[in-house]
Amino acid sequence: MSYRILVAEDDKGLNQGIRLALQKEDFTFDTAYTLKEAREAWRENHPDMILLDVNFPDGNGFDFLRTLRQVSDIPVLVLTANDMEADEVTGLSLGADDYITKPFSLMALRARVENIRKRTQDHRGHLYEIPGFRFDFEKLGFQVDGQEITLSAPEQKLLKLFVSHPGQTLPREMLTERIWASGMDFVDENALSVTISRLRKKLERKGAGAPIQTVYGIGYAWKPAKI
Repeated sequence: MSYRILVAEDDKGLNQGIRLALQKEDFTFDTAYTLKEAREAWRENHPDMILLDVNFPDGNGFDFLRTLRQVSDIPVLVLTANDMEADEVTGLSLGADDYITKPFSLMALRARVENIRKRTQDHRGHLYEIPGFRFDFEKLGFQVDGQEITLSAPEQKLLKLFVSHPGQTLPREMLTERIWASGMDFVDENALSVTISRLRKKLERKGAGAPIQTVYGIGYAWKPAKI
């Protein structure tokens, strides 16, 4: 599965340079030159990491980061033109994973991106734990209220997508493509609905349903109580 990076930088030359410097076989990119485009790309394309500039013609990147952290733990690397300790502290206090100050070498940026990717995949990607749920995707151990449950391969992929994008509405088309596109020429249109239904039943807690919400006409969202 490719690793998707949203490059939110209003300088078109730098934006392109960043994408060229980070180009790898398993990287795909979304581009945003304004905060509006960044918000739309995050909602619609569900990237795995965001490289976020601070200054945009239509607002401040820190405002986007503040809102983002209310619903998502997606890795964020802040790009700032201000060599000021206050900006560094602000970014990190709002939940940024790292920052880099312009002008920066693309080699240094590449190293920081790789470090964040490895660190967040190791710690966020494999283990997900909130009250009532504990999912270890590396060891394939899944628990609901302390009880082990068994998930099929499609259910595991579906759950991983949900917990990686908490609070976001994931379109049916996107879920179907991510889960079944590889190696299958045809997928029954009911396959996703059936898999969702089975996963919901396995994730139900005593006195409460599963935190998978249907967004009618669009798709589904993972919304545990804290979201």
